[in-house]
Amino acid sequence: MRLTQFTDYTLRVLMYLAADPDHRVTIQDIAQAYGISRNHLMKVVNHLARTGVVEASRGKGGGLRLARPPSRIGVGEVIRAAEGEAPIVECFADPRACRLTPACRLAGVLHEAFAGLYRELDRTTLADLVSPAEPVRKLLRMAG
Repeated sequence: MRLTQFTDYTLRVLMYLAADPDHRVTIQDIAQAYGISRNHLMKVVNHLARTGVVEASRGKGGGLRLARPPSRIGVGEVIRAAEGEAPIVECFADPRACRLTPACRLAGVLHEAFAGLYRELDRTTLADLVSPAEPVRKLLRMAG
């Protein structure tokens, strides 16, 4: 499995916010820290705000912050929301898509593999990814 660039950026934004959850930051702050296009991050932040993971406010004193503590944001939840619920392989959505479906064992193996992956991701929170936060803040050159 390979995560999309959108999901990669989603996780990076959340890790940035989780490293210093008490401060509001701008999209520009995050873009500069990672060397990523501000335009790409705007799409990511819109998605995160729509899904209720990030609070975004405009104007003076505005910015971004997590909508709930990092310990209450599951990595599996974030990845599912970013990647969507599309089937792993075509035959999961339409058994007629492949002639091997009646005798195929690959579908079961793939189903179990992805279930295991998401079990692990569901056990991991955003707080787990940035703890301890100080080295993350240093690498991203965040203040404080």
